[in-house]
Amino acid sequence: MKKNVKKVVLAYSGGLDTSVILKWLQDEYNCEVVTFTADIGQGEELEPARKKALSLGIKPENIFIDDLREEFVKDYVFPMFRANTIYEGEYLLGTSIARPLIAKRQAEIAKLTGADAVSHGATGKGNDQVRFEMGYLGQNSSLTIIAPWREWDLNSREKLLAYAEKHGIVIEKKGKKSPYSMDANLLHISYEGGILEDPNAEPEESMWLWSVSPENAPDTPEYIEIDYKNGDPVALNGKELSPANMLAALNELGKKHGIGRVDIVENRYVGMKSRGCYETPGGTIMLKAHRAIESITLDREEAHLKDEMMPRYAQLIYNGFWFSPEREMLQAAIDKTQEHVEGKVRLKLYKGNVSVVGRSSAQSLFNPEYCTFEEDSVYDQKDAGGFIKLNALRFIIEGKARKK
Repeated sequence: MKKNVKKVVLAYSGGLDTSVILKWLQDEYNCEVVTFTADIGQGEELEPARKKALSLGIKPENIFIDDLREEFVKDYVFPMFRANTIYEGEYLLGTSIARPLIAKRQAEIAKLTGADAVSHGATGKGNDQVRFEMGYLGQNSSLTIIAPWREWDLNSREKLLAYAEKHGIVIEKKGKKSPYSMDANLLHISYEGGILEDPNAEPEESMWLWSVSPENAPDTPEYIEIDYKNGDPVALNGKELSPANMLAALNELGKKHGIGRVDIVENRYVGMKSRGCYETPGGTIMLKAHRAIESITLDREEAHLKDEMMPRYAQLIYNGFWFSPEREMLQAAIDKTQEHVEGKVRLKLYKGNVSVVGRSSAQSLFNPEYCTFEEDSVYDQKDAGGFIKLNALRFIIEGKARKK
């Protein structure tokens, strides 16, 4: 049974799906619609979304287009990368990490405009419905959530186009339609659907929109240097950059050298497996560099425990639990480890690969006096004998007991 809704904030891109949703909300719920379009670095002109909303009867004061690029990288991407986060060994969570920010801002706009509902365009099969709605509920549980894909019967592109034509919704043609479902932001671009629904089918080279193929990347390697402070990259080749500008610059370097392509089959939170391809050029560089600076600034047990925590942290983000107390608890522990993670990392970029070629830090725990293969005066090698015997004591006791 439909709830009575007076005003709804819609996550709006201006494309086919959300334009149909906008009109559908007006007709089905007979409510006022507020549109919210987030700029998180997807690389598209967003003003057409304003014009489209106006053409569909949205009041100018009810159209929000917000530049969230700096907030996205500073408060979401960077904290995630402090944990060296990877889901199921390969996915750098480019889509997952963007959803809580969009949901938070939507809830803020609902409060600002006096709206009593929020709506999104995620389907009933995917993870995004969970991420958006967990975000809404975490911000304001009194909001009514409208998920059109779980209510209507417009379950194909043909039906959506027919609805748009019937209601006079103009859908701009932007050249040849891609056969893939794509999502982009400053961290990555994703591809799903089409031939990718066969996990044994290799995607054609033309699918990849951001990066050159490793085979066609420059034949000469490029060396770069990243400065870190408290676990975050702060300067590239000696130039200080804001979080968003840092990621954008690393993206360009990664794209140039064919870095950051992955083709994976992942386990969705709702239960099925899904095959997706991703380009995360700057993020791939950041992950390699961050682990390098941590290798000389983190204590052994601190680093190992942090690695044990990472899969759980990744799962929380993937499943939509960014605003959960357990994610915040893990974040506090992770951020504590980053207090001395500072210094410089030198990297070589070459044909799809990122290689660490140097790392240095005033906080380095690497002491050549202890680990040298030459003569030293600080370490007595005889101590290793007792250390080994104590660690093997339980084996010795068990071995004697088993012989009885």
